[in-house]
Amino acid sequence: MSFPAPIGLASSGPFSSFDLSIVVSDQSSSEVFSELSNVMDEQHALDPRVGDKVSLLLDSSFPGGRLLHIPTGKLTRDYDDVRRIFDLGRQHADLLIELKSTKPVVSVELNNLPDHKKDLFAKALGVFYLGLCQGLYQPLEARQSLGEDSLEPVQQIALIGADEVLIKQLIATEAGKRVARDLCGTEPERMAPPGFADYCQALFSHTDVDITIIDDEKQLFDQYPALHAVARASLHVQRHQPRVIQLTYTGQGEISETLMLAGKGITFDTGGVDLKVNGHMAGMSRDKGGAAAVAGFMYALALLKPKGIKVMAEIAAVRNNVDAEAYTPDEIITGHSGVRVRVGNTDAEGRLVMMDILSHFREQAANEINPSVFSFATLTGHAMLAHGPYTAVLENGPALASGVNEKLCSQGLLWGDMCHQSLVHREDYEFVQPRTKADDVLSSNNAPSVSTVRGHQFPMAFLAIASGLDKHGLDSPAPIPFTHVDIAGSGVENMSWQHGKPTAAPVTSLLASYIFGNS
Repeated sequence: MSFPAPIGLASSGPFSSFDLSIVVSDQSSSEVFSELSNVMDEQHALDPRVGDKVSLLLDSSFPGGRLLHIPTGKLTRDYDDVRRIFDLGRQHADLLIELKSTKPVVSVELNNLPDHKKDLFAKALGVFYLGLCQGLYQPLEARQSLGEDSLEPVQQIALIGADEVLIKQLIATEAGKRVARDLCGTEPERMAPPGFADYCQALFSHTDVDITIIDDEKQLFDQYPALHAVARASLHVQRHQPRVIQLTYTGQGEISETLMLAGKGITFDTGGVDLKVNGHMAGMSRDKGGAAAVAGFMYALALLKPKGIKVMAEIAAVRNNVDAEAYTPDEIITGHSGVRVRVGNTDAEGRLVMMDILSHFREQAANEINPSVFSFATLTGHAMLAHGPYTAVLENGPALASGVNEKLCSQGLLWGDMCHQSLVHREDYEFVQPRTKADDVLSSNNAPSVSTVRGHQFPMAFLAIASGLDKHGLDSPAPIPFTHVDIAGSGVENMSWQHGKPTAAPVTSLLASYIFGNS
């Protein structure tokens, strides 16, 4: 198994072994490379684009004897945020390879920001590094076929001004994001449920994260009945058989907070008997992006080793096959919570594979310290339609009261891993109310989410009811914060689910919200 290693980082010299200097700036001078202004003036006489466009400048005073100047463009408009810097890193990653640079030195200098923008760009240096890494990342299949050294030749990056804490955070973040990209982006046979589980088993085998893989059909049927129903048509195909992957990290010291993370890992989504048609099945090997993000977050934890926090994660790795054994609309499935679910559409399978995990968390939360429950999923096309390339965050009352959205969105804004709050209202709970006495909740209507009013909000209401978490609101004697995170729009670049590179959203914002202060 080939695991992606993050690019090494340094923060201080000597830089004699580095082969390229990079200055990302909003001006034509540099506090780090004092000769930059003079060299740019000389070069500008020959090439008027110097200073306004990306320029390669030669001078022996620069580490490597050459400097790549990347102007930021305008950053002062109301809508400019740190993603401008992330995008510069991502867009110019290939240029490093073309310049045969394996050890660049990077300085990010933003000296012309107005006061109201300075805090928004405080993480610009680290964000540029993460953007470079996003651009340099190559898929697992490509690395194994063509060799990592040839595809990803950059060995080390020096970040001028980074301290040891930031370097540690960046290395762990990128390591986790690369795991998430691997798991999300790898093709559906290699990363079918057993392959997904094998990858995780090897990844966590020598870390502080405990891993248990449930593959026994009877255990799955007894403990995860809704997941088992979705998986029925895959049970007779050994390489497609379902897995539940349990990951637990317990930090040193007194535990003050517990995170409980459910990840949707549909390794290929045919739509089931409500078959995806007209080309909509392409890209559905990426329907495991939520589970991939959970695994990536857990791997970053293993590297950062934060104190005082416990994290419990369960990943539902399932293939939504279609044949005579497939589950169907109108079926009534009694979940782990005892709630009877009437299936409205088999293409709404993600909420079914997560509801039993959430029900387990509901029970376990009674024995945990300050628990918060999350679900992560590429759940609805409606979230992409409503929020574009932003992660949609939906909360119950206790999560709203504890400021979960505020954490994720504020940290996402600083780190370029953007989130949007999406509120759940009474209409969403009413939408999934039963139509008969035979069932307790309806999983969905029979139209695509993009054609349904509030198509990404009502699934949150379903998850709360089907898991029993609706009984743990603010009016309950035992409130449990529950946050549903839909990454259908943010999980791949350009919202292109067949060809876009996985982004590993929202690993960075989750780490910044809950972990960086404890590690």
